[in-house]
Amino acid sequence: MTLPVTLLEAVAVDRITPRTARVAFEARALDDTVGTTPDQQLKLCFPRPGQREPVLPAQRDDPIGWYQAYLALPEAERPVLRSFTLRRRHPGTRRIEVDFVLHGDTGPAASWALRAAPGDRLGMVGPSALYAPPVPFAEAAAAAGQVLLAGDESALPAIATLVEALPEGVRAQAWIEVADRAERQELTSRAALEVRWLYRDGAAPGGLLVEEFRRAGRPAGRPFVWLAGEAGAVRALRRSLVEEHGVPKESVDFTGYWRHRLTQDDAPTAEDLADARERSAASS
Repeated sequence: MTLPVTLLEAVAVDRITPRTARVAFEARALDDTVGTTPDQQLKLCFPRPGQREPVLPAQRDDPIGWYQAYLALPEAERPVLRSFTLRRRHPGTRRIEVDFVLHGDTGPAASWALRAAPGDRLGMVGPSALYAPPVPFAEAAAAAGQVLLAGDESALPAIATLVEALPEGVRAQAWIEVADRAERQELTSRAALEVRWLYRDGAAPGGLLVEEFRRAGRPAGRPFVWLAGEAGAVRALRRSLVEEHGVPKESVDFTGYWRHRLTQDDAPTAEDLADARERSAASS
């Protein structure tokens, strides 16, 4: 399976909320299948200080070989990889949109997005089923007749694409935790969609979502459930649904996007590894 690799150039930067920047990119090359399904995961490659654009090994049919070539780059040249969700593909073009959560000037992605301007360049690896197998979300939701989604602002781009993909006749409920009321975004869907916005207003991330979820009790019926966001919160939500409310494990798709006080460069914890094994077993 070929691992797509290309350069991106920013063509527009829009602050859609005080803490979210939507960047439109023109891709040097883009497969026709990109943007045709929801929740497409990709990796962005950020240049090192002093670089006009990131140094990228060429695309190849051997994904492991590409990653080895990436690791073989001198550390001072090797781009920083971060995971994102494709927010939108403009049909018939090579233009895509990616949303960045602006959580300060402490990480490579947020600090880049704070200063992003047309002409800035990044690399893109993916989207590829190699590291993010697509979930037949719309089909699972239609079969269940109802769907429950929950996450924080890091999951908002994925949630937006998922509810946009839902067919008519499905009942959908989305629980979304954000910093405050100013971070609300408009979501559109053909499904009967109810959105519950939860505002931290200075509280630690994840706790409010878990608290409100547990307070609501067992979901009605047997919905298909999609969870994403801070890894500890996602883990607690899933345990509550499965162990306390009897939702079948196979009805819950879950992903920890980020870890409180840890970065993607930090080693995985024992719980991270356990989650990865369970996700792998569920998709095999």
